[in-house]
Amino acid sequence: MRAFALLALLLPCPALADQILAASQVTAVTIYPQGAQVTREVTFTAPAGQHELLITDLPSATQPELIRLGSDTAQLGAFSLRTDRLPPRDPLTSPALAEAKTRIETAEAGVRIAQASVDDINARVEAAEAQADFLRRVKAEGGAVTVADLQAMADMIGTGVLAARETALAAQTDLPAANKALTSALEALANAQAAYDALSQGDQDYAALSVALTTATTGETRLTVTHYIADASWQPVYDLSLTRKETPGLTIGRGVLVTQYSGEDWAGIDLTVSTAQPSAQAAPSQLWPDLRRIADEEEEAARQQYSSDAMSEAEVMAEPVVAAAPMTAGAEVQGDVVVYHYPAAVDVADGVENLRLALDELSVTPKVQARAVPRYDATAFVLASFTNDTDEILLSGQAFLMREGTLVGSTYLPSIAPGADTEVAFGAIEGLRLTRAMPLRAEGDRGILTSSSQIEESAVLKIENLTDESWPLRVIDQVPYSEQEDLEITFTADPAPTETDVDGQRGILAWEFDLPAGETEEITLDHLLSWPEGKVLQ
Repeated sequence: MRAFALLALLLPCPALADQILAASQVTAVTIYPQGAQVTREVTFTAPAGQHELLITDLPSATQPELIRLGSDTAQLGAFSLRTDRLPPRDPLTSPALAEAKTRIETAEAGVRIAQASVDDINARVEAAEAQADFLRRVKAEGGAVTVADLQAMADMIGTGVLAARETALAAQTDLPAANKALTSALEALANAQAAYDALSQGDQDYAALSVALTTATTGETRLTVTHYIADASWQPVYDLSLTRKETPGLTIGRGVLVTQYSGEDWAGIDLTVSTAQPSAQAAPSQLWPDLRRIADEEEEAARQQYSSDAMSEAEVMAEPVVAAAPMTAGAEVQGDVVVYHYPAAVDVADGVENLRLALDELSVTPKVQARAVPRYDATAFVLASFTNDTDEILLSGQAFLMREGTLVGSTYLPSIAPGADTEVAFGAIEGLRLTRAMPLRAEGDRGILTSSSQIEESAVLKIENLTDESWPLRVIDQVPYSEQEDLEITFTADPAPTETDVDGQRGILAWEFDLPAGETEEITLDHLLSWPEGKVLQ
């Protein structure tokens, strides 16, 4: 038995893998409308052989099923994400962090010096007041005290109290400056601490990635870790700048707003934003055959009664069986994916900012009009219509509107495909005043039992140009329409509308004309509704 044990010790056996602790650095991030793919680089030095690499700084929200590894210098084996029983991490240090820590220590020393100065002044004041209080309580005792003695004692007490009070007042004179110095020192300490907190990630929750690997030679080894987090997003944002002078022009400044709540700051990353949605539905829904049948009413009533009785019995005898939901396999990507790569390194702090990044500018030639709706508005509005003649889709997002260099509002820009037309409003024109008067509203017999009824309305639309320039104008108004033969509606307009049933909307009318500076235009619009007896207008 002892010989067997000795033989077992002499036989070769695989070396136990040693554990290597390493930190990672986020180098590249691709952000989707919801979620982000994070690429981390890990560099460590190890001898040749088998090792367990423990990467100790992954966010706790890392999704383990989406982790991917790669290395050109090591053979990778199994890996797992650990969230418990983790080794302590060394505090992250950097020159900026060390400098911020030094500033905190300097500020703390300044606070101590300023506080000591205030304490010293308060002690001097307290001592002088105590001396003065003692002198006031001194009394002459004994029968041999003469008038001269009392006079001398009074002089001594008066002189001492005066000196003590002067000392206290002199010390109090130094107190405001000392308190101000203390306040400044405390503010400096708070600012230094805030600067340190801004640089430090703090003690966030984290996870560790354990990787089994084999290195062929001793030396530096590099490992790439790609993983997915859900708490990150981006959205488009636009600056639309419209000019009308001489040649109309519209500049579209494109940008993105980036937000992330990964639990760590991203410093100096290579940033890409993508319209792909890996967390969304990736395949179309599936339809199932819908078999319908008809039956006699008596048979259907009997079947429903039988089904109800059978169900009640089944609920008593056994647990209900839940049918499995139909499964859908998703491997296809829907729609076109647009990707934007930011050309410079980017810092994105965790959970404290919406980082805005400028992308580029596009220029289009718009058609600019003043749009007037006198029925509801008191002024006309600037409308710029244009065609997306670029090769890129304009994604939907918030747009800030500037007209002739002045911010006039914001709007939500819909997605605009290449070659598609759209229009954007650029605020009110205070010098284009609108009114809609109704001088006539005549109604015939309105009783339910009358032989016939009718309503006639007349409206006058008035547009005044109080500006110093001519405006191309598009006036919109409406008349009622009917889909019933018995309800007859007719209308007249002077001048006649340029377009009827605008955008396929029945009863919507439009007039287009140029309104010179200082001029006024009036449009008269009449309509008549008639219906037979026994009917009520709704």
